[in-house]
Amino acid sequence: MPKKLVVICLINFLIAALMGLALRFSFLQSIGLNYRFLTHAHSHVAMLGWVYLMLFTLFVHYFIPDQPKRFTRLFWVTEFAVVGMMISFPLQGYAAISISFSTLHIFCSYYFMHLIWKYQKVNSRVSQKLLKTALIFMVVSTIGVWCLGPVISILGSDSVFYNIAIQFFLHFQFNGWFLIGVIAIFFHLLRVEDSKIFRQFYVLLILSTILTFALPIQWFLPHKSLLWINGVGIILQVVTLYLCFQILKSKQLILIKNEHTLVLYMYGFALVCFLLKVVFQTLSVLPQFSEVVFNHHNFVIGFIHLLMLGVISGFLFAFILKSELVTNSKSLTIGLYSFVLGFLLTEILLLIQGVMFYFEIGLLSNYYLLLFMFSILLPLGISFILFNIIRKSRQYRDL
Repeated sequence: MPKKLVVICLINFLIAALMGLALRFSFLQSIGLNYRFLTHAHSHVAMLGWVYLMLFTLFVHYFIPDQPKRFTRLFWVTEFAVVGMMISFPLQGYAAISISFSTLHIFCSYYFMHLIWKYQKVNSRVSQKLLKTALIFMVVSTIGVWCLGPVISILGSDSVFYNIAIQFFLHFQFNGWFLIGVIAIFFHLLRVEDSKIFRQFYVLLILSTILTFALPIQWFLPHKSLLWINGVGIILQVVTLYLCFQILKSKQLILIKNEHTLVLYMYGFALVCFLLKVVFQTLSVLPQFSEVVFNHHNFVIGFIHLLMLGVISGFLFAFILKSELVTNSKSLTIGLYSFVLGFLLTEILLLIQGVMFYFEIGLLSNYYLLLFMFSILLPLGISFILFNIIRKSRQYRDL
């Protein structure tokens, strides 16, 4: 796995985490930046600079045996777009420069899909299906972005369809491209064979991903039919989760024998978060719960972080640990435990405060201070992991 590219991805993640930390500090003291603009920068760098580019690196590493130089060049052009968004979003939000960099990133993603389709040499039918499906969802999700311009010009940025377009992009990025992308790599590493149970899992995974988009539509265009569609999607998602664990059950001996303890811990962490994600989504079949989640920002942020930091980043860290880029040392262990602890503490705090808001109890004592302090553990953990990789590369250079 290319060390330089992984380091760049982790640096992007560290910057996104520091932006998130600044956002939480802004509730304690002014930081001199527009909160909304910085939020856009934080989310774009985390999604496109960390998750997207890390999946880019892993896909090329595992599925492109020849690794033509054009992939490396495309990586750096994409990173240029990320840096452009990293700088422009905090200063101007959605405006000409930031939109230009975002557009460049989208075109890079289209070319990436074309190259993967052209050069991939995957013998496993399982890996090939999941790989192509993840990339299709990536492209489909961008339809939401292309709809924003016409919607704003015709209906305005406060319109229902503007919000639905954003939700379309986010839903199919997170639940389609990102989630299926990490599953593709996970199943590839486990050498999951094509079987009846996998084919059932695959079909239900796609159907549940599409049908559960009915929930965010319901938030802005309430209708009973959307609740039923989401309910069917949730049922299919629960069955999908069951089938996933059935597949993993047959591979548990391979995991236990071949994987280091830290890798197993991170796989376990990611899978538990995946289970919690499905549990919380299952509760959305209750209209009252769905309304509570939509009306209380804490629950929304908590769920997004559960998926981004828990499930997706959990798997990505496990894949990095499997490589030869890291050294099994105290710094690595401290980094991982710091990240996981920061994630758990902030999630619990967001949940408690969300429940208190729902019952109109008010604000938890020192809530914003505690949230900021717990959040420090996230960039701290990423820094330790990054330091471990850089230090190992220097040690090899000195030999």
